[in-house]
Amino acid sequence: MVLNYIWIAFFLIAFVVAFIKLILGDTEVFPNLFNATMDMARTGFEISLYLTGVMSLWLGIMRIGEKAGIIRIFSKLIGPFFARLFPEIPKDHPAIGSMIMNFSANMLGLDNAATPLGLKTMKEMQELNPQKDTATNAQIMFLVLNTSGLSIIPLTVLIDRTAVGATNPTDIFIPTMIATFCSTIVGLVTVSLYQRINLLDKVILAYLGTLTLFIAGVIYYFQQLPQEQVQSVSTVASTFIIVSVIVGFITLGWIRKINVYEYFIDGAKEGFTIAIKIIPYLIAILVAIGVFRASGAMDYVIDAIGAFFAVLGFNTDFVDALPTALMKPLSGGAARGMNLEVMKTFGPDSFAGQLSSVMRGATETTFYVIAVYFGSVSIRKTRYAVTAGLIADLSGVIAAIFVGYLFFH
Repeated sequence: MVLNYIWIAFFLIAFVVAFIKLILGDTEVFPNLFNATMDMARTGFEISLYLTGVMSLWLGIMRIGEKAGIIRIFSKLIGPFFARLFPEIPKDHPAIGSMIMNFSANMLGLDNAATPLGLKTMKEMQELNPQKDTATNAQIMFLVLNTSGLSIIPLTVLIDRTAVGATNPTDIFIPTMIATFCSTIVGLVTVSLYQRINLLDKVILAYLGTLTLFIAGVIYYFQQLPQEQVQSVSTVASTFIIVSVIVGFITLGWIRKINVYEYFIDGAKEGFTIAIKIIPYLIAILVAIGVFRASGAMDYVIDAIGAFFAVLGFNTDFVDALPTALMKPLSGGAARGMNLEVMKTFGPDSFAGQLSSVMRGATETTFYVIAVYFGSVSIRKTRYAVTAGLIADLSGVIAAIFVGYLFFH
């Protein structure tokens, strides 16, 4: 229901802003709105086509792992923690293994691998859903943890900073990790409060404590590396791990004497079905975002935020980076475009350029993830998923601003 109102608001606000601009003499605004609807509709279809191949690959690999028994291995490692966060999911259910793989891909900054694994997880959880059009507690917890964007290696951001000529492309590495960790913790706590999950449980505290120590260890390790080595080490590490997973699944299947090739084909077929399902949901959200941005409403929101903080006496240098933060919950591609635009305008080594990069890596594309993940299993009633996801996003942006001032200002 919340997503319904937000979707309507995008169009109505965009129309009102454009109409006022037209009265004031801007004759290009409505053609821009129309072009935005056509461009974003095409973009939504192209993304779904692109996802078809990627999903087929990863769903095929996951089917091999599932048949080879990797789910049981993952369940033993992380089962006690997930049993408390996802009490609706039975022990050793296939969704557990897919979920772990999805979170792992997200943490490594490998979006192409994370999306199909996330869609597979959502489909497997939907099998346990008694009300097929309404999101379950488990699905909401999974989605919000996804939208919080926990990432150890913001790979694509580092690559883009290199491309635009940043002196030290990896200077945003540690600030981004801190910001995204804050976003994830806030998202976890928010959903747990909705679902009345006991966060003081010894098992939950032990796993979260271990994760915190691991993040701290990664930060410490990369702090010891020369700046010029950080990106190369992170790139090699992330790609090595993901290729090792593919080879490991195939090898395990071979050892267990299953027909690896046939199971891969069987799993890959699901990619086409899911890709077709998500097309209308994807086009709906992207077109709404496109008209909102093309109308100029986004610019007015940013200007209003800057004026508000200026009145309160705050330093407003962070406002130049806000377009990236405001676009990230809506569209990853738009956020990337905003980030590149900020870096080109102010310079990749400027405060705005660095903070914009941290904001881009601190959270995920909430509305995109909700539209695609819930759309893939035809869920219309998202309950509090949007609210919890946006709270996590806001905390990530606030944390990014704080660490940005701490590290770069």
